[in-house]
This record gives sequence, structure tokens and C-alpha cells, in this order.
Amino acid sequence: MSQLVFIHGPGAGGCSAAYEYQLRHFPNSVAPDLPGHLEGERCLTVKSYTDWVRGWLWAQNMKENLVLVGYTLGASIALQYALDFPDEVAGIVIMTVAMEPKVRAPGTYEMRLRAAEDSTVYEDEWIKFQRVAMEWVEPEYRERLMEKHREVGPMSQYYDLKTIDEFDVRDRIDSFKPKLLLLRGLADHGNPPKYEEKIHQAVPGSEYIEFDNAGHFPVTEIPETVNHLIEKFLTDI
Repeated sequence: MSQLVFIHGPGAGGCSAAYEYQLRHFPNSVAPDLPGHLEGERCLTVKSYTDWVRGWLWAQNMKENLVLVGYTLGASIALQYALDFPDEVAGIVIMTVAMEPKVRAPGTYEMRLRAAEDSTVYEDEWIKFQRVAMEWVEPEYRERLMEKHREVGPMSQYYDLKTIDEFDVRDRIDSFKPKLLLLRGLADHGNPPKYEEKIHQAVPGSEYIEFDNAGHFPVTEIPETVNHLIEKFLTDI
């Protein structure tokens, strides 16, 4: 039987709270809070986060038939895990992810740094940005995730974005073995390039699905749809 593992990123609360609907829907699934996200010391690279997640899973005797689901940083970790330890991973479901360094809008990193120092920037720019990024999330759930953002803080997000933007597995992607499903929300307010489609084109047998009614975090924005796709994904493994 497959073991579902949900891995979060720096948005949608910046912690495992992003998977509230999935953890409720899938019994025995797990979703760790990455180090530096509420507690602990952050990791410096996607590779080191991957090793941490693997150690966390192994400590609970979760060593095989893993199905990893992630967005942004969590998606990068899932991709790295599947490339490094293909015999342990049955499949991955990832979204808002690239196999190469992402291109960010000017001021992306600086805004987080300023928010950490200036309460006005924190409220008027950083907090506002998180709420806009989650415009497709159900309002009450969005506010719960906003409280998590306040706990985690802008510096954690700053470092996460830097870590994501150093991630590059283009030279290894042709060795990818597990089953792969890529999701893309077309209503992403940032309108990033279709990085997921490039991964799909590079991995024969992968599946790529676009959504008109989702943006940066399909897993939190259209949970029933994504949960159904995960169920089908598990059945097909």
C-alpha cells in the first residue's frame, strides 16, 4: 500500500497547515513541518531538505511505496527525492515547480527583507501579498493560513525562495523513474512561465493537467478536485 506524504512550501501558510483538507481526506497520510517553518533550523538546499524529509520518514518506518505531493519548495523536494531514491518512491504529484532556477519579479527578495525590519512593509506589502496570492482559497481557510504566515514570518519565505531558485535538475531529469503527475493553476496572479509543462515534456509517460479555476496552490484552492486526482493516481500505481 502506498504512503502519502504531503510537503509544503513557503506559501499557503508556509507550513503543513496547507494540507488540512488532504490530511482529513486521506487517512494515515502525513505532512511534516519542514525545519525553519515554525520550529528548528532551516536547511540550506533542496537536497538537504530532502535528506531531512527522508530521515523524518525513516524514523517512522516509512521507507517504500512513497507517494510525495508538494507545491513550490515541497514540489522541488519531492522531485529531488524521486531522483535520488527512485526505489523508495512510487510516484509524485507536484505543482508550481520548475526543474531549473526560476525567474522572479524585481524586488521579490528585497520585499521580504524589508518586511522583516519594517512593520509597515510587513502589513502593507508582505501580508497583503500573501492574501492576494491565496485569492482562490476559501476565505475562512485563507485566514487560518494567514495566521500561520504570521507565525512563520517573512525571513523563512525569503530563504525558501532563494533555495527554490538555486534548484536545478535539468541534467538529471531524463533519469526520472516514478509515476509523475504535474498540476498547473492557470489563474496564478504572478503569471509565471509554464515550468511544469517543460518537466512533462522531459519525462515520458508523465501526466500534465491545467486548471482554469486555480492559481499558485491548487492543492489548497480546489482541494476536492486535487483529492480526486490523487485518488486516481494512487489507483493507477
